[in-house]
Amino acid sequence: MSKKSSQEMIAVLDFGSQYNQLIARRVRENQVYCRLLPFDTTPSELLSLNPKGIILSGGPASLAERGVPLPHRGIFNLGIPILGICYGMQLLGHFMGGRITSTPKREDGKSKLFVDNGEDLFYGLGASLDVWMSHGDKITKVPPGFEVIAHTQDCPAASMRNKSEKLYGVQFHPEVAHTSQGKEIMRNFFFRICGCSGQWTMNSFIDYSLEEIRKKVGKGKVVCALSGGVDSSVTAALVNKAIGQRLGCVFVNHGLLREGEADEVRRTFAEHFHFNLHYVQVRNRFLNRLAGVTDPEKKRKIIGEEFIRVFTEEARKFGQVDFLAQGTLYPDVIESRSAKGGSSAVIKSHHNVGGLPKDMHFKLLEPLRDLFKDEVRILGRELGLPEAIMKRQPFPGPGLAVRIVGEVTRERLRILRQADLRVMEEMRKYGKFSEIWQSFAVLLPIKSVGVMGDERTYEYTIALRIVTSVDAMTADWAKIPYQILEKISNRIINEVKGVNRVVYDISSKPPSTIEWEW
Repeated sequence: MSKKSSQEMIAVLDFGSQYNQLIARRVRENQVYCRLLPFDTTPSELLSLNPKGIILSGGPASLAERGVPLPHRGIFNLGIPILGICYGMQLLGHFMGGRITSTPKREDGKSKLFVDNGEDLFYGLGASLDVWMSHGDKITKVPPGFEVIAHTQDCPAASMRNKSEKLYGVQFHPEVAHTSQGKEIMRNFFFRICGCSGQWTMNSFIDYSLEEIRKKVGKGKVVCALSGGVDSSVTAALVNKAIGQRLGCVFVNHGLLREGEADEVRRTFAEHFHFNLHYVQVRNRFLNRLAGVTDPEKKRKIIGEEFIRVFTEEARKFGQVDFLAQGTLYPDVIESRSAKGGSSAVIKSHHNVGGLPKDMHFKLLEPLRDLFKDEVRILGRELGLPEAIMKRQPFPGPGLAVRIVGEVTRERLRILRQADLRVMEEMRKYGKFSEIWQSFAVLLPIKSVGVMGDERTYEYTIALRIVTSVDAMTADWAKIPYQILEKISNRIINEVKGVNRVVYDISSKPPSTIEWEW
């Protein structure tokens, strides 16, 4: 990343909005880099990052309550353009001397926004547009020096600005798809108000990352947790490009892989790469530790801890190793621990984020932790990785353990592995398979009555999960032709001993997650 493009950054302060990841995506889509930071990031910390603009996210809090998250007052005096969204706009009004009032009735859903001034934030958007509201408070008196630039029928100050100070606020959510021209509003903020030029590219990210890896690692050695998936493969390729043979890769067969996966991964990397790859088979070790465990959080953390233990042992074979490289992505960080210390609710602890033991002997190296999944695929292609890897569907680090609801046993693994194999065999025949983000089987801890061969059965249920997505932050269930679903169901029931029922999961993310226990 050149010095110029490194300055093309928008800082997003996290006040707990469920839409924070969408804000980050809207920034990146415009070839402007962004960082999601804790709401209480200090003015000096912000200045050190040299952002072109600051976004104050929405959030569930109300300024009428005590103990709500508040930013440092000094951020409003930095001379950096600020856009407050929903709760962020109310914060702007509060700190600048306006009045915020709790309304007797919340405003949720679509509203018609009428533009009163279209010269900057609403440039080129016309006199009105549909916006998405989700708030219980609103500004009833704009601060001194501010003017109303848009309103709705129920919200007289739906957007305001102090043009000279470059302080802007919107009561609605421009980052969501329900706001008809939300992308254009945010583009106007980035380019017309903040002065961004949109020069952040994946090549600039590669240059910056190589420099950072070399600086951080120095003359040390790195061991990489290689699974064969997109994330770990790109991580390995990037680190290898930075430090060469001082990288050692460990592929762990923890007994939770799909049918034939261990052999496939080893074969792929032997053909395409010259990494120092070490294979270790520790199936019994993981399964013994998972025995009797049913809680999803505990399962993930046990697997994460055991991963690190294995790496610690195997790394000794590479000599003195200082760093552990992981394919942690931005969604992992956001969903695991509230976006770098922010106030968003923790959705789940990813094994490579929330399960690291306190006595870990490595320093972490996570060069992809600020990227979304689709950006990682672009990065991988820039690094020359083969399409066979880049087009692989995401597979969770804990493997099939998070696709078995409840306790992981050898028998349940056998059933799920065979069911999943049939899902993938049939889905690969589907003409639109490339449009599918993930397609897999989930073993439910439910047995139901069935009839097979004139005999009563009492066996497990398999749920099919097939979704479309761009970055895994949101996903929709795939509208697969009935004939394909029927073929998958018939094959699983007829060919996999222990299953007599197949159901299809038609929930989207949110409110559901893609994986059932991940």
